[in-house]
Amino acid sequence: MARPREFDEEAVLDAALQRFWSHGYEATSVRDLIARTGLTAASLYNAFGDKRSLYEKSLSRYVGGSVDERIRRCSALPAREALRAFFAEIVERSLGDRDHKGCMVVNAALEVAPHDAEFRKAIAATLVRIETFFRDRVAAGQADGTIGRALPPEALARHFLGVLMGVRVLARARPERALLEGVVAPALALLDMPAREAGA
Repeated sequence: MARPREFDEEAVLDAALQRFWSHGYEATSVRDLIARTGLTAASLYNAFGDKRSLYEKSLSRYVGGSVDERIRRCSALPAREALRAFFAEIVERSLGDRDHKGCMVVNAALEVAPHDAEFRKAIAATLVRIETFFRDRVAAGQADGTIGRALPPEALARHFLGVLMGVRVLARARPERALLEGVVAPALALLDMPAREAGA
């Protein structure tokens, strides 16, 4: 019979997540993970596999607790409010990131995805979920009249995704409220454009 684990698996994952998030995949060694989690190398490998497997679990935990949770929370709001709340939270989260860690999904997209097809697929799927949230909220707002019809939901969703990525990257080097809100504001202004301005 297998012996019960003598550690809190979620606490260990959180510790590994924080290390990967703040330092990245390549700059995090197994020795760093051992120091951060307090586990022995044997316990770490037995419980989570190799470094790549632990990174995969950490990234999945981040997505579930950050990205997916924000989408669930904002999806419960009226369409227009959902989009404004989403970006307001992103700006506040970026400004409150004292260590300038940024978004772990964006970090992984830049560092790991170009060299690992499996991670590229997983990160792309997360970005598609975000884009789908934007598209669905825009479509709902256009249907109830709270969002203008200047652009189709698909176009606005792609634009919002690009703005989101830009804000998260900018905040790593220039976490300035005026800058980040200045990037978001013109994008949200598109919600007010009536259909007659689409071809202007």
